[in-house]
Amino acid sequence: MKQNITISLDKDMIRAGKMIAAQQGTSLNRMLCLELERIIRNVRQYDMAKQKAIAAMKTGFNSGMDRYPARDVLHER
Repeated sequence: MKQNITISLDKDMIRAGKMIAAQQGTSLNRMLCLELERIIRNVRQYDMAKQKAIAAMKTGFNSGMDRYPARDVLHER
């Protein structure tokens, strides 16, 4: 369901926005709608990636090794 909203913008910003929208073959309304959709999509993707990373950190990393080599073996001097 679509719903109208009211926003306040500077007249110069509206004029410039309309010119850019016209150059792109769209309306200022559609251009703002697409940009807001992009912002929301990016935030949701970031949140999903963050939750996935947190879950992976809690699970830990399984290297398949029973024991890790001693530090001295790895860094022979």
